[in-house]
Amino acid sequence: MTKTYHFIGIKGSGMSALALMLHQMGHKVQGSDEDKYYFTQRGLEQAGITILPFATENITPDVELIAGNAFKAANNIEIAYAEEKGIPYRRYHEFLGEFMDGFVSMGVAGAHGKTSTTGLLSHVLSCMTDTSYLIGDGTGRGSASAKHFVFESDEYERHFMPYHPAYSIITNIDFDHPDYFTSLEDVCSAFDEYAKQVTKGLFLYGEDDNLRQLTASVPIYYYGAQEDNDFVAYAIERSTQGSSFNVKFRGEELGQFSIPTFGHHNVMNATAVIANLYIAGFDLDEVRKHLPTFAGVKRRFTEKKVDETVIIDDFAHHPTEIIATIDAARQKYPSKEIVAVFQPHTFTRTIALLDEFATALELADSVYLAEIYGSAREVDKGEVKVEDLAAKISKPGAVITVDNVSPLLNHDNAVYVFMGAGDIQSYEYSFERLLSQLTRNVQ
Repeated sequence: MTKTYHFIGIKGSGMSALALMLHQMGHKVQGSDEDKYYFTQRGLEQAGITILPFATENITPDVELIAGNAFKAANNIEIAYAEEKGIPYRRYHEFLGEFMDGFVSMGVAGAHGKTSTTGLLSHVLSCMTDTSYLIGDGTGRGSASAKHFVFESDEYERHFMPYHPAYSIITNIDFDHPDYFTSLEDVCSAFDEYAKQVTKGLFLYGEDDNLRQLTASVPIYYYGAQEDNDFVAYAIERSTQGSSFNVKFRGEELGQFSIPTFGHHNVMNATAVIANLYIAGFDLDEVRKHLPTFAGVKRRFTEKKVDETVIIDDFAHHPTEIIATIDAARQKYPSKEIVAVFQPHTFTRTIALLDEFATALELADSVYLAEIYGSAREVDKGEVKVEDLAAKISKPGAVITVDNVSPLLNHDNAVYVFMGAGDIQSYEYSFERLLSQLTRNVQ
C-alpha cells in the first residue's frame, strides 16, 4: 500500500514547505487545517495538494502522520484521535531530523534572520547544484537526486535538537519566546547544545557576544564587519538599489559581492552564506554571479505599490527585527517618511520586551499600533494591552483597528512598513482597499 503523508496543520510555514518538498520528490501528500486563510496555502493549492478541514475521517490506514507543533490533543481532534487509537505520529522537527541524514545538510539557526538567510543560501546553492530546501516562509523544493539540503533550524522549544547538520550558520542569539525560555542564559544553553551537534563546520556572527561563548567539536568560523573575524565584510556601500561589499578570509581577499537587499543585517547574512559555501568548496565566482539575482522571501521586506503609495510587509515581531527593518526602509527610501504599523505578537513577548519595543519603534517617523495578537498557546490574563506600548512611544501615531485604518492617510510622501507575526496583513489589506477606494473616487 502506497503511503500518503498527512500533515496536521499543513498551513504552518514549516509544514507547508515540507509538504511541498515531499510532493516534488514524488510522494503522495495531503493535509488538514483551519478554514482561515494563511499566506502559505496559495503554494499548496498551486501544487494541487489537497487541504482538508480537521476531521477524524482524515486519518486512514494508508496515511503517515506529521503533526504541526502548534497542535496538541487538547486543541486538535485529529491528534486526539490518533493518541486515543494508538496511531503513531511524528512532529515536524522529529521527521526532519531523520530526513536530513541522506544529504549534505546546511542549517540556518538564530533568533533573527533565519528565513532570509536560508532563502539566500538556498537560492545561490540551487543555482550551482541540485538542492532540496525548506524555508520558513512556507517555501520548499524537493528533488530525488539532490545531494544538498538547506533548512531553517528553529530554536523554539528546542525543536532543533533532533538536527545534526553538516554545516550551520547561527546569525545571533537573543532573548525571545518568553512563553518557553526562562532567560537569556536558557536560550544560550539551547544554542550551545545545538552547536555541538554540527558535524563539519559552524559559521557564527562574531559581533554577538553570546555566540562567542559557544563551543563545538568542529571548526568555528566567525563572520562580521570587524577585523577580529575570520570572514570580514568591509568597504560596505549602501544604495537605493542594494548593497555591495568586499570579503576577506583571514587576510586573503575574496573579492567584491553585491546583493539586491537592504540593511546592514542583510550584508551580514550574505557574508555568512559566502563563508559557508567557500568552506564547503564551492566556486566563489559562481556565488558572486548568483547573489544579485536573489528575489527575497515571503513576508521579509516584501514590497508593493497601491497607486503611488509604497507598502512594505515584514514578519518583524521582535525589537531587534524592527530595528533591522526600519534600517532597510531608510536605506531604500532615504527621502520618505517611515510610517511603522506594528502588531505585537503574544502577550508574554509584549510584557517581557515592552520597553525594547518602544525604543525600536522610536526609530520610525510615525508609529501606529494594532491590537496585540495572542497565540493559540497562551491566554490573555489582562496583564498588558497595546495602549501600554503606545504610552511609551513619543512619535506621532495612534492605536488603530482593522475596521478603521484611516488615520494612516495623514501622511504625504510616506512609505508604510507593516510589521508583525499575527494577522497584521488584515490591517494592510484594509489600508490597500482604502487607498484603492480613494483612487477610484478621484477618477
